[in-house]
Amino acid sequence: MATFLYRLGRLTFRRRRLVVMLWIAVLAAIGIGAMSAPGTSSGSLSVPGTQSQQAIDLLRKEFPQASADGATARVVFEAPGGQKLTSGVNKAEVESLVAKLEKSPQVSGVSDPFTSGMASESGAIAYAQVSYKVAQADVSGAAHAVQTDVVAQGEKAGLKVSLGGNAVEGKSASKVAELIGVGVAAVVLVITFGSMIAAGLPLLTAILGVAAAVLSVTLATHFFDLASSSTTLALMLGLAVAIDYALFIVSRYRNEIRDGHEPEEACGRALGTAGSAVVFAGLTVIVALSGLSVIGIAMLTSMGLASAFAVAVAVVIALTLLPAMLGFAGMRIMKGKLLTRRKKALERGEGESLGVRWAKFVTRNPVKVLVVSVAGLALLAIPAMSLQMALNDDSGKPPGSTQRIAYDTLSEGFGPGFNGPLTVVVDARDSDSPNAAAQDAYAMLGKLDDAAAVRPPSFNQAGDVALLGVIPKSAPTSEATKDLVNEIRDHSAALHQDTGANLMVTGLTAVNIDVSTKLSDALMPYLAIVVGLALVLLLLVFRSIVIPLKAALGFLLSVFSTLGVVVAVFQWGWLKDLFGVDQTGPIVSLLPIVLIGVVFGLAMDYEVFLVSRMREEYVHGAGPTKAIVQGFQHSGRVVTAAAVIMVSVFSGFLLDVEVLIKSIGLGLAVAVFLDAFVVRMTIVPAVMALLGHRSWTLPRWLDRVLPNVDVEGEKLRHALEAEQTDSAPVPVLAGVHAGWDSHTDVPAPAQQTRGKARGLSRFKERLARGGDATVPADTSEPKEPTLRKLLKNPIRRR
Repeated sequence: MATFLYRLGRLTFRRRRLVVMLWIAVLAAIGIGAMSAPGTSSGSLSVPGTQSQQAIDLLRKEFPQASADGATARVVFEAPGGQKLTSGVNKAEVESLVAKLEKSPQVSGVSDPFTSGMASESGAIAYAQVSYKVAQADVSGAAHAVQTDVVAQGEKAGLKVSLGGNAVEGKSASKVAELIGVGVAAVVLVITFGSMIAAGLPLLTAILGVAAAVLSVTLATHFFDLASSSTTLALMLGLAVAIDYALFIVSRYRNEIRDGHEPEEACGRALGTAGSAVVFAGLTVIVALSGLSVIGIAMLTSMGLASAFAVAVAVVIALTLLPAMLGFAGMRIMKGKLLTRRKKALERGEGESLGVRWAKFVTRNPVKVLVVSVAGLALLAIPAMSLQMALNDDSGKPPGSTQRIAYDTLSEGFGPGFNGPLTVVVDARDSDSPNAAAQDAYAMLGKLDDAAAVRPPSFNQAGDVALLGVIPKSAPTSEATKDLVNEIRDHSAALHQDTGANLMVTGLTAVNIDVSTKLSDALMPYLAIVVGLALVLLLLVFRSIVIPLKAALGFLLSVFSTLGVVVAVFQWGWLKDLFGVDQTGPIVSLLPIVLIGVVFGLAMDYEVFLVSRMREEYVHGAGPTKAIVQGFQHSGRVVTAAAVIMVSVFSGFLLDVEVLIKSIGLGLAVAVFLDAFVVRMTIVPAVMALLGHRSWTLPRWLDRVLPNVDVEGEKLRHALEAEQTDSAPVPVLAGVHAGWDSHTDVPAPAQQTRGKARGLSRFKERLARGGDATVPADTSEPKEPTLRKLLKNPIRRR
């Protein structure tokens, strides 16, 4: 891989104009296609195999007029203070608004609040239930316009009108989060590089990459139904990883320039080393996010695949467009006019950076540092033991939104259960007496303690499937409502034994409960799969038993600590005002499993970028402790900058109005902070300092079996040094210009030769200080340049 990326880096550097033109053409094509795309849906849930989905499928067949999977809206009316809706002008106005709703496009039915018993005892509050023929993603703009007109007309008449349900168009998300993330990233990059050009390249390529990813996701809605959260999560992750990947490659490119290499050669070497780590890190994120599709929830699948695609685009951008932009920047990327005096001294090799001092402190006190770090993460993880999960509903909408007002008004007039009605289906197709079975179910439901009201059964045209309604006393996301659903389902066996009929519970509340249960059941298996994947991947990369085990345990610490923080804020209400959380409640069911997938990928990013540099120093002959310190010297500052950028990008999403996005933003920000600074930069070096050489050991039989993926580009480095040695003094024939190779017609400027010579001499000096400077050679066959051999068989073991 390193050899291929080395060649790719040099190729894109030379053909930079062509590469940039191709990317511009691709962006233009995607943009044109995305302009006519229908856009993402609001995230309807379809969970095959659950009882609620089975009931929906049955209702779609037996009650087609009910539009079982169609969108619904609740239009809530509230009379002015001291007045009632049940008489006079107010009643006439409500009836007029209901009539207007009945004429709305795509509407299959509207329940009149006065004839359906949907007015409160006080007469001050009433609501109409609007059912649509289409799913929530397909509700047209004309239908939304009627909803808006009804609200405006009602308020003009003095009524308070609010809208709830999944057919109501949500408020578009603010773009402030993205702007904050980009702004902080720009400041961090300028501080890190001290150069506007070096800082601007990661930002420019990241913005182009995110644009390509988001436009592609939008374009995909021509063919797939994608949840609205898919684009937001793809934007969030794509922006963060794209900046980080470009940051690592630009940093390595500048280091290669300092080592005396010409820009083209430096670009090839940067891609062959840091680029290899970027590919591996990107693949881990992609695999983890794509794995969300195996859970079987369409919304989660679309979120995972869209985010994985955004990460893939970020990797491709970093490997193609970024080297081309480096070609345009040339040596100007080394100009550091914004460097502080201390940074200039560090670049001259004077003094020690903060990362080096931190690494020395940790390696001198590994036991104390390890105990304090693990104990701190364990304390943060304690709240995770009381984790409760539920899907968000209108109660999680921001205060002042029409959905939240409708939810609170219904709770005030009818009780919290009216916001989560249950639909009970009696399937009596195999029963001798369908009517008796439906009446038995109706009587049973009326005796349940948490049932506030039960609607009598209504039959399909064949008279063998009945539909009943149950209004719980408790809120839709409460444990009491979940217990009520389970209690109703528990009576199904007795009903079947007595009458031969089956009883099922569905409706939005039941669907949400089933989804939450399925996600809870999938949490630990998915976590086990991700940890197992981490062990295998890191075993291949670092060829060590200890490193993968340490990384996996650190990942688990990060996940549980992050879940503890999220529970403390969103469920317990600690510091909720600081994070803009206006209402506590169960954690959104999608969060833990999405968090595991994303944090796994990001944790492996930092593990690879930091530890691969340590391994590079170790295989060059540095002792275990010295390798740790030198790894921090080369990568500590860059990893710190990358972590700060990611934390900033994710923290910006705390400003989003959606509870799911807000909680994901906080969760990812905390996870990156804990994993980067506590686990990877504290616990990892402490454990490696304690184990010494044993950190890098691998049984011989396993060493022979495992392929050598060479993420740190060690084979490439040996090949390049050997190639330079083999091709050193070449006589120049008469009539041939001394600046050209007569065999390859490749220009070889004197400046490039001097740069390579300087790089080679520095490399030899470093090896002389403790490395192995020998390069294997085979004298039994004609000498072939080592690089040429490696290009023929890039996976050949050295």
